[in-house]
Amino acid sequence: MGRFARAGALVGVLGLVASLALSGCGEKRGGAQFVDGATAVATGAAAPGTPNEPAAPSGPPLEVSPADGAKDRPVSVEIGTKLPDGATVSQVTLTTENGKQVKGKLRTDGSSWVPSAPLKWSTTYVAKVTASRPDGTVSEGTSTFTTMAKPSSMIASGLYLFDDKTYGVAMPVVAEFHPGIPKKDRAKVQKRMFVQTDPPQPGAWHWVDSGTQAYYRAPEYWKPGTKITVRIALAGIPLSNGRYGNVDRKATAKIGSAFEMKVTNSDKQMRVYENGKLVKTLPVSLGKKKTPSSSGTLVVMEKKEDTIFDTRDDPNPENRYVTPIQFAQRITWGGEYIHAAPWSEGVQGRQNVSHGCVNVSMANARWLFQRTKIGDPITITGTERKLAHGNGWTAWDLSWAEFVKGSALPVPEGGAGPAL
Repeated sequence: MGRFARAGALVGVLGLVASLALSGCGEKRGGAQFVDGATAVATGAAAPGTPNEPAAPSGPPLEVSPADGAKDRPVSVEIGTKLPDGATVSQVTLTTENGKQVKGKLRTDGSSWVPSAPLKWSTTYVAKVTASRPDGTVSEGTSTFTTMAKPSSMIASGLYLFDDKTYGVAMPVVAEFHPGIPKKDRAKVQKRMFVQTDPPQPGAWHWVDSGTQAYYRAPEYWKPGTKITVRIALAGIPLSNGRYGNVDRKATAKIGSAFEMKVTNSDKQMRVYENGKLVKTLPVSLGKKKTPSSSGTLVVMEKKEDTIFDTRDDPNPENRYVTPIQFAQRITWGGEYIHAAPWSEGVQGRQNVSHGCVNVSMANARWLFQRTKIGDPITITGTERKLAHGNGWTAWDLSWAEFVKGSALPVPEGGAGPAL
């Protein structure tokens, strides 16, 4: 990556199919902010790179990155330069050979200029950077470089977020990779994972151990009404395993009202809250001792009004069955759901008889299904099993202090950090 360094050295995924559909930065504007992969930031507007026409060059030329004549540059390349002491960038332009201009923005920390979309494979570009010094002198640098041909070995990626959809307050931004991102590559990948929130809320990324998923969340649940814009800008990023990111993925979504479910095993009740107010209490039946429900903070990941539970491949014959299910809401990858269980209505509120799911009556299951959103939280307490990290969208099952330890980049206290 190119970098605007002050008096220092020049620093520089196939479509994924899963049980959930997969979809698919910026300047602070109107109270929002694009952030790099480290964290969210609440201050500092990004410069667009093309404000007013700068003065004619009067100082020594700048050294631009990529270097003039460079070939086979990745399409994720950023434009950088060495800056003399006290100098600031006043303009960056990037054009194709035929003069077509490329849109982009400076990172707010001034480290580099990031194209708003991946560059084209096997294409020549001309970069021009202009900088102004405190004494009024202006320096300019130009570089002509060519991007690499499209590689054959690429990494798959996914983004669990859809344009124009409304999600619950516990909806994490979930980026997925196959194969997983090696630990030594996670920092440079995370720097290309941008999140914008409006109103501004600090946040951070957390990688699961395998590197197959990374979650982005705030210290607390999102504020209702928050607009979230995401760009997972991985197209062309070279990884140490010889693979390259396959595409940029983008989505803009909204957080709806606060709808929370809290289940306690001690009295086998679910208490439902809307915007902090208790609105309903439902009797439940949780997992029996041999197949307990997971205790922890889980998130609704998928909703199906009608489905079939087929567990005939379970190694334990006692757990094999094929059963039609209504109003099913997935909360773990391991197969735990909230769902209607008319067969257990007689013991709901008194006895646990399920294979790990949260059983409710048909009427209560329908009532819940009509009100919940993907991303709504459900907290279960007092069972014989603790929720395993990564078994579902478990971003909120960690304290903020624990969560930020999973970032590949430093996370300053409070979640503020450099942004685009």
